[in-house]
Amino acid sequence: MRNFKEKSEYEQRLIDLSRVARVVAGGRRFSFRAALILGNKKGQVGFGLGKGSDTSLAIEKAARSAKKNMISIPLNKWNSIPHEVKEKYSSGMVVIKPAKAGKGLVAGGAARAVLSLAGVENASVKTLSPTKNKINIAKATIEALRSLKSN
Repeated sequence: MRNFKEKSEYEQRLIDLSRVARVVAGGRRFSFRAALILGNKKGQVGFGLGKGSDTSLAIEKAARSAKKNMISIPLNKWNSIPHEVKEKYSSGMVVIKPAKAGKGLVAGGAARAVLSLAGVENASVKTLSPTKNKINIAKATIEALRSLKSN
């Protein structure tokens, strides 16, 4: 009898994977940092960061962290958000505007990954921050979704 891992109800998208180093007495010690978005495309989404000695360990830790930090968002009948939100996290700033059915998801980078895994199909996102940091933009998007109020 084999132990099969059951299929998760959540989809995950890796938005950043980087090698980080710390300097110790014998030289540098390398590890990996993974930033991951986890969502079920039905109004639940989470962001997680994980560090590990190899990439698979870092991704696994990031997935656990994302599941722990999961939020639920209200979606309207067009699979869009109920109202416009603007949020800032560190140097990342995003504005998310609702859209009618058929418009599609107009977003780029980390904000697109967060919204598509949250189940938002019709919305427009503008990243207003001077930074290109995917982690701050993803966290700003999560914070914007967290501040949504249902009608």
